[in-house]
Amino acid sequence: MNKLPQLFANNRRWAAATEQRHPGFFGELSSQQLPRYLWIGCSDSRVPANEIVGLAPGELFVHRNVANLVFHNDFSCLAVLQYAIDVLSIEHVIVCGHYGCGGVIASYEQRPLGLVDNWLLPIRDIARTYAPQLAKLPTDQERADRLCELNVLSQARRVCRTTIVQQAWERGRSLTVHAWVYRLNDGLLRDLGFCATDLATADADFERTAGAGTIVR
Repeated sequence: MNKLPQLFANNRRWAAATEQRHPGFFGELSSQQLPRYLWIGCSDSRVPANEIVGLAPGELFVHRNVANLVFHNDFSCLAVLQYAIDVLSIEHVIVCGHYGCGGVIASYEQRPLGLVDNWLLPIRDIARTYAPQLAKLPTDQERADRLCELNVLSQARRVCRTTIVQQAWERGRSLTVHAWVYRLNDGLLRDLGFCATDLATADADFERTAGAGTIVR
């Protein structure tokens, strides 16, 4: 039986080093969870949410899936969103994709991957909807990058359209939904210009940013 001893050894070294740098860290961490942010991102192992934004465990609530998709019948995502807003009282929802996303590229290339193709269907729909905009870009790389951005923007708008977020806004909650994208080859985040504090700004931001047709550099 292979019990992955190396990972346990890594864990013990990490825990010891963390406690040495911040005495009492784990005691404080176990007593409360007070994140201000919910991160909805891709499952890609190259995109570690906490590290990208320089936050410690306990400061960022995270939901991840293939290609950072938001479905209105995905109760895993919705449960995380509702818990983050109603129980943890987070103030910001960040939908973050990344350039070079395998799910987005496979959708753009219409390359079959198996069962996951059913999950990725919304990205193919986005590619068809924005085909004229994508066609104006000179290279496949730029078209795939732009599709990554369009996917993030579409998912951020979907977050805003959930009953969970709309009811929070109706109650007067201070809650902002953001759309970001991460570039693997430089480690930097890009703000896509979607920063919604109500449904009207969500729709306006989406129309402005999704219709822009340029890649954020």
